[in-house]
Amino acid sequence: MSTEIGIVCAKCEAFGALDASTCASCGSSLALESAPASAPAARAASAAPSAAAPPSGTSNEGPKTTRNPVPPSGGGAIPPSRPEVASRPSVQRAAAAYAVHNRADPRAEGPVRERLASFTDEVAPTSVRLSPGTGSAPPSRPRASSPDSAPISSAGRTKSQRSLPTPISQKSAAQSIEELMDQAKNFVCRSCSTPVPLGHKFCGRCGAALPPEIMSARTQFFGQLQAPGKAKLILIRGEGVEGLSYQLNADQHVVGRTGQLVFPDDPFVSPQHANFFYRDGKLVVRDEGSLNGVYVRVRGSVDITFGDFLLAGEQVFRVDAPPKVDDQAIQDGTYYYASPRHKSPFRVVQALQGGADGMTVCARGPSLQIGREGGDLNFPGDLYMSATHCRIEESGGRLTLSDLSSRNGTYVRLKAERELSHGDYLFIGRKLLRVEITAA
Repeated sequence: MSTEIGIVCAKCEAFGALDASTCASCGSSLALESAPASAPAARAASAAPSAAAPPSGTSNEGPKTTRNPVPPSGGGAIPPSRPEVASRPSVQRAAAAYAVHNRADPRAEGPVRERLASFTDEVAPTSVRLSPGTGSAPPSRPRASSPDSAPISSAGRTKSQRSLPTPISQKSAAQSIEELMDQAKNFVCRSCSTPVPLGHKFCGRCGAALPPEIMSARTQFFGQLQAPGKAKLILIRGEGVEGLSYQLNADQHVVGRTGQLVFPDDPFVSPQHANFFYRDGKLVVRDEGSLNGVYVRVRGSVDITFGDFLLAGEQVFRVDAPPKVDDQAIQDGTYYYASPRHKSPFRVVQALQGGADGMTVCARGPSLQIGREGGDLNFPGDLYMSATHCRIEESGGRLTLSDLSSRNGTYVRLKAERELSHGDYLFIGRKLLRVEITAA
């Protein structure tokens, strides 16, 4: 936006430069005169020669006003303002306000301050010429009349008196830069440049409707990874492709050698192994009848029953009921001789690849500990098993599986659908996956 500050001729309403002493159109004097004390005095003042030279001691730099009262005679131009006016805070704020409000070059603030220095807080009637479509000048208040001037009715005013622009008020000059830029806080009406508060459908000044793109605007995420409640699977262990992520943005996500999430290189993954889907905003996993099942990492302790499978390190185990006691003699009265039998609440069977049973250990007490060393069932060669990895306990006919803060965790095979949360780990075949859910 470009601005030009000047003077409007009171006789022909022509626009003149700020430093002009006479009108370029009609030749009238542009020196500002105070309001006459009476109508005859006003007519006498208006009849003065238009090309009269300015009084001695005055400069030819345009209209200047002071708060000093005009001599009773009413004639002559008003003496120039005092030099210290340029340093007044109100004049400095007015110069900065003009530069910011009209989006002028900040370097123009100095010349504007120099021009405003010839004014007092009650600035002379000026006109601001604006480029097309650049808005309007800052608000102003009417100029206060002199106590000695006679009241003039609106009907008796001349056309030039009624059309004079309103001078800048002291309140407008004292506005801060932040106050002048308040419209940036809201959408600005394209018709009248009035700020429209958030939530309004129409401009409060001109009634123009807000554009559809503004009414329908919604804050969007940078990417799908920010969508609240959506999850992804991170491949932790996967035959040299660790770190690969799978986005769960659809309704159903079938995992297997075929489907949406494909693991064709894993022979322990069934064609349709598991399904990840959302229910009531929660991520749920379901085993789709796979041969090897889905294992979920234990958090603390979980209840188990006879026949459940668990995974610790690289070992798979099955928890069975204790063997039935059959200590009877055959027909000839002979008993079967074997190792001494101890009372046991359950037993743990190692499940070997191919379906065969491996080591079988019966618990001699209410609990049985599995680990790399120092437990009831030890696997010194399994580097993925901690020294004390997990423990199975029986109490009151209830079995509990507890992870003993192992490094790689203990996993239990799912028998039904299971809701997942952020940070859960799952084994599907030989693939270890971590669940990450975006916070709502």
